[in-house]
Amino acid sequence: MVPILHGYWRSGTSYRTRIGLELKGLAYEQAPVDLRAGAQRSETFLRLNPQGLVPALEIDGHVLTQSVAILEYLDEAHPEPPLLPKGATARAEVRAMAAIVACDIHPLNNLRLLKAIRELGVDDQVGQNAWAGRWISAGFDALERLIERQGGGWCWGEAPTIADCCLIPQIYSARRFEVELEPYPLIRAIELKAAAHPAFQAAHPDRQPDADQ
Repeated sequence: MVPILHGYWRSGTSYRTRIGLELKGLAYEQAPVDLRAGAQRSETFLRLNPQGLVPALEIDGHVLTQSVAILEYLDEAHPEPPLLPKGATARAEVRAMAAIVACDIHPLNNLRLLKAIRELGVDDQVGQNAWAGRWISAGFDALERLIERQGGGWCWGEAPTIADCCLIPQIYSARRFEVELEPYPLIRAIELKAAAHPAFQAAHPDRQPDADQ
């Protein structure tokens, strides 16, 4: 059975999952979940993911949720090309870089939180950009230094890892929120490298079947 990815074209978590699937060379189908219309709260989707969040991946007879867990599953079930390096220390370093995005940046500027901020009165785009930019910049400050220490063209070493799967969607989000990226030359270099990579190209939000045109 071909894997089915239930996601949303502009969702950072769906985007990072698509990158992982593309890097692994796995064929998959997409089942769009329109977050703006509240499709993630439908009974049909909640049967797949009781948390009501994208993505959900139907694969190998199972339904997997949480994008980083999915990426790790893909790496274990389909080892080539690897998304984690060999060695416990190296793998911990890559996971830490991914966690900066997945745990410390993304949750503070996703759709759920921005809706909550609007309900608290920050309903103008300038205020929302400032909120998101604060956390994106803080995370990118750390990532830039880590890439300088550990990178070799990508976040860690000379090939894409789970850290890059997480970083590229966050750069896309940073541009949406008008975050200044000039202070991050190594991050911008990875963005350019990914833009020329077929897997990252195929996973880009603008190329998805549910993308706004």
